[in-house]
Amino acid sequence: MLNLNDALIAIAGENSWNADSPISEFVIDSRQATPNSLFVALPGEHANGHDFISSAFANGAQFSLIDREMPSDHTILDLRKGKIDPSAQLPTPPFCLLVDDALTALQSVASYWRDKFDLRVIGITGSVGKSSTKELTASVLSRRFVTLKSAGNMNNEIGLPLTLLKLRPEHEIAVLEMGFYVPGEIKLLCDIAKPQVGVITNIGTVHAERAGSQEVIAKGKAELVKALPPAPQGIAILKIDDPWVKTMGSQTEAGIFYYGLSPEADLWADEVTGLGLKGIRCRLHYQGETLYIKAPLIGRHSVYTLLRASAVALSEGMNWEEIVYALRESKVQLRLSTVKTASGALLLDDTYNASPPSTLAALNLLHDLEGHKIAVLGDMLELGQYEHQGHVMVGIRAAEIADEIVLVGERSKITAKAAISTGFLADKIHWFADATHAAEYLRSTLKEGDIALIKGSRSMQMDKIVSILEEGN
Repeated sequence: MLNLNDALIAIAGENSWNADSPISEFVIDSRQATPNSLFVALPGEHANGHDFISSAFANGAQFSLIDREMPSDHTILDLRKGKIDPSAQLPTPPFCLLVDDALTALQSVASYWRDKFDLRVIGITGSVGKSSTKELTASVLSRRFVTLKSAGNMNNEIGLPLTLLKLRPEHEIAVLEMGFYVPGEIKLLCDIAKPQVGVITNIGTVHAERAGSQEVIAKGKAELVKALPPAPQGIAILKIDDPWVKTMGSQTEAGIFYYGLSPEADLWADEVTGLGLKGIRCRLHYQGETLYIKAPLIGRHSVYTLLRASAVALSEGMNWEEIVYALRESKVQLRLSTVKTASGALLLDDTYNASPPSTLAALNLLHDLEGHKIAVLGDMLELGQYEHQGHVMVGIRAAEIADEIVLVGERSKITAKAAISTGFLADKIHWFADATHAAEYLRSTLKEGDIALIKGSRSMQMDKIVSILEEGN
């Protein structure tokens, strides 16, 4: 288990103390502090962690990383400037470790701790499909290896270090999701995690509002493959069907493993069939071998998740017997869930977030199901210059699939206009300013035999629709 001495060395270098007090875990929420934990005081949107140090200590934390002076009721060990005053005495816990920057110190400890372990680290990034790929990859690898994975969406400069600090001697592989908002972010995460395997899902337009363009997004995601060690230790697992991703093969010294639906790929699939809510079926091809597989992954687009997890497993030496068994037995199905309403209608709850690719994939699943199909779609945000194009694409596809379209938000007026341009009847489109009014309409009209897909960006609060429609159950 990591101890205080590890933290002190990582932050300030060698010291002469026998600081072997164990640190059970690192937390950033004082309410989650447990006995022997270390609380990292970070600023948040609505509160600052420095205001909750006493609460963390009361809940059992023995140490706190801070980067500002505190009232005298807290004992402080000053580690600023990256060194320890040789005349200082090691205080009796609980006490605070004063550093120049608490987040940087957290990252330093995580990097130091990661270096203690001889294990394989799998980094996963992309515009869509990171979390599902992370979950399925970890599930498959766990068939043979003791595997650590990122919890939830802990994929940023805070979450990734917190995940690495959970490493224990028994772990053989870590599967880490890596998020992207601005250039340099993934490089920072790679400097901390030092991945040997990098998986790129795709390059889309989500976060283009912040990043600026797909070119900038692609450059940011490519930081993962650039950080990989040379072959054979390093392996870049790239989607051959995405031109932005395919070209990343020339930006790394790692070995290249292509996956996709093209026979040019190292691992490819064809005969992909959606089985509705029962999963998918496809045929896989690899090094002259062909095998059929059925997996409980919802939606035809999930074939890419299956290919990515299989590619990682193959690159780590697993055989097909292990991989196929793990895929067939996997319980992984992130985010999209099904709900039956009191009226007998079926809701496809895919409200976690939305981008054009993920919304099109969800619409394709709706297409595979039998019933009166209703596409309930909210605005897709953070698309920047691709906002109009993205909503047009979704509107056209929704018109091809749905019997009725329910829209939420100003941007979805673009979706409505695009659907009508295809000949879709305007009186089959219902627009609402917010999710609550859309839910009220649906509650009064949904009936048995209806299938309603509910999808939109998180801030559109599309999950309210599901909650309101569930109330009658």
